[in-house]
Amino acid sequence: MQIRREISIMKIVRHPNIVRLHEVLASRTKIYIILEFVSGGELFDKIVHLGRLSENESRKYFQQLIDAVSHCHSKGVYHRDLKPENLLLDFHGNLKVSDFGLSALPRKGNGLLHTTCGTPNYVAPEVLSQLGYDGAAADIWSCGVILYVIMAGHLPFEEIDLPSLYKKINAADFSSPTWFSPGAKSLLQKILDPNPRTRIGIDGIRKHPWFQKNYIPVNHIEAEEVNLDDIWIAFEGIEDQYVTEQSETKEGGPLMMNAFEMITLSQGLNLSVLFDRGQEYVKRQTRFVSQKPAKVIFSSIEAVAEWMGMKVHARNYKVSLLFIVMPN
Repeated sequence: MQIRREISIMKIVRHPNIVRLHEVLASRTKIYIILEFVSGGELFDKIVHLGRLSENESRKYFQQLIDAVSHCHSKGVYHRDLKPENLLLDFHGNLKVSDFGLSALPRKGNGLLHTTCGTPNYVAPEVLSQLGYDGAAADIWSCGVILYVIMAGHLPFEEIDLPSLYKKINAADFSSPTWFSPGAKSLLQKILDPNPRTRIGIDGIRKHPWFQKNYIPVNHIEAEEVNLDDIWIAFEGIEDQYVTEQSETKEGGPLMMNAFEMITLSQGLNLSVLFDRGQEYVKRQTRFVSQKPAKVIFSSIEAVAEWMGMKVHARNYKVSLLFIVMPN
């Protein structure tokens, strides 16, 4: 199961700027995950409340983010969904990376990843190419978008439709606000490089003068050996179904899609603005999911549609509904 993979990764990547997983316990029917208590909420909410953060505060959070991401990469873990909603703040205002649900471990062969995943506005251009990508370089791109967002209060790449958004991302077509310092602009240009081979890496970021200002490297010592026995015990007897890097379609069944693919196919998704600059709140969307088999869901849809007087056309797990209006 993917949850088992996520829990294992969270226990491997122990760092002061990553939400810590303390224990995994199990009863006959439930699995209990004991996580570090992080009381400060999401960095996302702080940005929305304040509009944007000062350059010095943004730099502090970015330094902590890079320290956390560097540690993940040293363990062979690539997060793949870095964004302000997945960055929490503790009681002292320190950043904590969370949500490793889309994270990946090293691949055999050339080491490239192939699953298109993440959040569209934060995803690196090479992830969209479907030709394989380096997880470390993709995470660094997302860190650059985050830095831009917390300093500007809005996204560097904003479009109302996905094709236009992807075009901007692929061209790294963005402009920095006038209040960005020359040092911040210089670093962002190096991070938001559409070519992953020439994009700056973790070491380069740490050596950059803008990053170096007031930088205090985290004092991190791994004093204890990580033990995954409690995770194996908790999941014992549960069928293990890891999410593969290549999507697979079963003969005669509905198309299997990951979360990113479902988002990109949603015609109701509005990507124009993440932060509504004229409002003190963020517009969020609600989606519904079901644990019922696909056949049961489609059967229910057809029954309700026919009751409402619609014509139903169903084929290969796709349903078209036609509402016939009779003339007066």
